[in-house]
Amino acid sequence: MKLVIVESPTKARTLQKFLGTGFKIEASMGHVRDLPKSKLGVDVANDFKPEYVLVKGKQKIVSRLRQLAKGASEVILATDQDREGEAIAFHIQHLLNGKQKHKFNRIVFHEITKEAIEAALKQPGQVGLKLVEAQQARRVLDRLVGYQLSPILWRKVRRGLSAGRVQSVAVRLIVEKEAEIEAFKPVEFWEITVELKKEADELTVKLVKINAKKINLETGEQAKQIETDLLKAKYRVDQVEVRPIKRGALPPLMTSTMQRTAGNRFGWSAKKTMREAQQLYEQGFITYHRTDSLNLAAEAVNKARKYIETKFGQEYLPETPNYYKAKSKTSQGAHEAIRPTDVNKESIEVSQGGDKLYRLIWERMMMSQMKPAQVEKTVITVKAEVNDKIYGLTAQGERLKFDGWLKVSPKWQLFKGQELPKLSQNDNLELVGVKPEQKFTQPPLRYTEASLIKVLEENGIGRPSTYAPIISTIQDRNYVEKKEQKLWPTVIGKAVTEFLLKHFSKVMDYEFTAGMEAGLDEVAEGKVKWHLLLKNFYLDFDKKLKEAQEKAERVKIETEKTGDKCPECKARLPAGRQGEVVIRVGRFGKFLSCSKFPECKYTANYKEVLEGFKCPDCGSEVVIKKTKRAKQFYGCANYPKCKWASWNKPKS
Repeated sequence: MKLVIVESPTKARTLQKFLGTGFKIEASMGHVRDLPKSKLGVDVANDFKPEYVLVKGKQKIVSRLRQLAKGASEVILATDQDREGEAIAFHIQHLLNGKQKHKFNRIVFHEITKEAIEAALKQPGQVGLKLVEAQQARRVLDRLVGYQLSPILWRKVRRGLSAGRVQSVAVRLIVEKEAEIEAFKPVEFWEITVELKKEADELTVKLVKINAKKINLETGEQAKQIETDLLKAKYRVDQVEVRPIKRGALPPLMTSTMQRTAGNRFGWSAKKTMREAQQLYEQGFITYHRTDSLNLAAEAVNKARKYIETKFGQEYLPETPNYYKAKSKTSQGAHEAIRPTDVNKESIEVSQGGDKLYRLIWERMMMSQMKPAQVEKTVITVKAEVNDKIYGLTAQGERLKFDGWLKVSPKWQLFKGQELPKLSQNDNLELVGVKPEQKFTQPPLRYTEASLIKVLEENGIGRPSTYAPIISTIQDRNYVEKKEQKLWPTVIGKAVTEFLLKHFSKVMDYEFTAGMEAGLDEVAEGKVKWHLLLKNFYLDFDKKLKEAQEKAERVKIETEKTGDKCPECKARLPAGRQGEVVIRVGRFGKFLSCSKFPECKYTANYKEVLEGFKCPDCGSEVVIKKTKRAKQFYGCANYPKCKWASWNKPKS
């Protein structure tokens, strides 16, 4: 009997279907060894040697694996092909008397299909120690930062806080974006559009120039003066420019683009997207979902091309396959993009939204191997002459000539401009109306999970497998809260960011954080010794720790005032000495407290009212609530008398 060890029961069940008798498939349920939770667990003086202990609750699992391994002719470690999977395989082998190396083999595969598993079994190898060292370096690095920095935050900011090497940098991005928004001052400007027609054809043009110079209208007075001119002007078509445009196919998905697209399309969190992708992978529907590569296996491309020719026709198939290259400098070119394992399956039936994610992955794979869409872009320039002035106005439109990759799904169709009528140069046009419109410049947009992932990726902060836990962790710690899909920093997040920037600027530096990620990649490639990477970091970090412990002043956390007097203070103190009710942020979110804490211990639950909305069942106010896992939902303020609740925002 051969023992095959994977991480999860779902993956085990899928492999069992392919391997059948002669193989016993068992799941380790993730990591079996890790650093201890009760202490640092790193011997800094001894080249940062980690102290590994059995993960709590894994004793029975490890005992069973040991028993099965004794009677097995071969132990096959079939964990995922990334650093975490390699580390799990390493620790399992160590715990199962890994000295008998002839008995242990490591296999890797990009997809859980019969063909891929059989191919992997024919080419077994050993655990990749460089990948293990890279995972170990990241784990130790994060432990050094988190375990040693968190106590300082307890003393200097507030008890119960914790710091994370990459998470803190992500919070900084959100805090700085909020500062940009707060500092933003809107600037007034005006736009003028003109409605014209030629017989039954109508055209809307926008004013862009006066006497061949670009226009910038700053006041209503300027707009009014021009409106007066345009009402008296004569209009004619000055130029009609028609040119073909090719819109190339979208590439297949990788981890970051899958998270961003699912976030924008379905409103999913990165955590949910990865959870559904994990299930699809383990059930054998898609290839491995933690990747930053856009490569596709030649066999998969050939199958996709055959499907396109049969399903859509020869005219949709390019002469040669389309190839894509990831923009990231650290992309692992040897890996593959995320794709369906069987291109003939346009859809599948699974729960929790996995079917929607599968369809998304299938569409992007098929689109990537199709011809470009052909669009006809038209720009109409109109001249309006009055007195000694010539006003230039334009309209743009697009018309689809050949749908190409858009044939897969019209949902991806993004056309710019209006449907333009057929006009010719020197055509005279009749005025219908002039519309001046006051506008103001808009502040920067707050990050969504999707846009934050894009910025993290562009700056080299984190890696595909870390985006979801980064964003989930900063919300769980109440450094950031999500409102209407936007990420807002809390007062705690702002205070921690201010403290860390002042005393640990290197840890919070974007380029330094990206450089550490690149260093971890070099460890995985065998170019750098893992303990030397940590040593270079720790020399300065340890110095900053000591300085902060001795010299840093305590940070005052700002509180949001409600305008109400504390009810307990009102009952026992004269008016001049009463505290106010303020909103504070604790481990489990916002709560009400007295401004005179700790002198007054008054606390109460905080209810964030959704302004302008009423409960559809009883008409009471609607409040924003959160589950224990910090997922936001809407509920009736009259609970428990009224039990109305919804994940979706109610309609006003």
